[in-house]
Amino acid sequence: MLLQRTLVNLGRRRPKAHAWLLIVTLSACSAGGIDLTADGVYAPGVAGESNADGLIVGHRLMAAGEYELALKAYNRAAFQQGLNVDTMSAIGSANLNLGRLGQAERWLRLAVEKDAEFPPAWNNLGVVLMEKGAVAEASEVFRRAYAADNGDSDEIRDNLRLALAMLENSDNNVLQEDQNFNLIRRGAGDFVLMSDL
Repeated sequence: MLLQRTLVNLGRRRPKAHAWLLIVTLSACSAGGIDLTADGVYAPGVAGESNADGLIVGHRLMAAGEYELALKAYNRAAFQQGLNVDTMSAIGSANLNLGRLGQAERWLRLAVEKDAEFPPAWNNLGVVLMEKGAVAEASEVFRRAYAADNGDSDEIRDNLRLALAMLENSDNNVLQEDQNFNLIRRGAGDFVLMSDL
C-alpha cells in the first residue's frame, strides 16, 4: 500500500525521472534483481561445473579437426575422471595430431602400461612409431593391437598390413602420398592420420 502511494505521488511530479527510479527500485526488490555485495561491487557468479563428458567433447573436436581444443577437453576429462586408459590414450592421440610425437608416445605408452588389452592405445602408439620411422617396433605394436582386438577392426588390420609391407620393403621406408594410418578411439568412429611426406 505504501509503495502504491509513492508510485502515484512520483508519477505526478516528474514522470520520466521517477519512472527510472521506480524501475531500479523494483528490480532490486525482485528475486532476480540487482545483487550488490557489501562493498557495492556487482559481478556475476561463477559458472557451475559442466555436465559434459570431456572425452565425448574431445572426440567430437578431434573429428572436427580442432586438435588443440580436443586436447584441452581431454585434459578436463583427466581431471574429472582421473588418469585412466581412456584419458591417457585420448591425450596421446590429440598430441599426435598436433605433431607432438614425443608427448604422444609418452602418453600412449602410459596407456598401454595401464591396460595392455586396450586396442586403441596400441594402434595409436603404432601410428606414432610409424611417424617416427620405427617401422619394426610399429609392426609389433600393430600386432598387439590386432590381437587385443581379436581381429575385429579393419583399421588396425590395415595399419598392420601397411607396416608389414613397409618392413618387408625396407629399402623404401618412406611413406607414399596415398598411404595413411588410422587413429582409432573407443566407441564408434576413427580418425585418419594423413602422411605429409
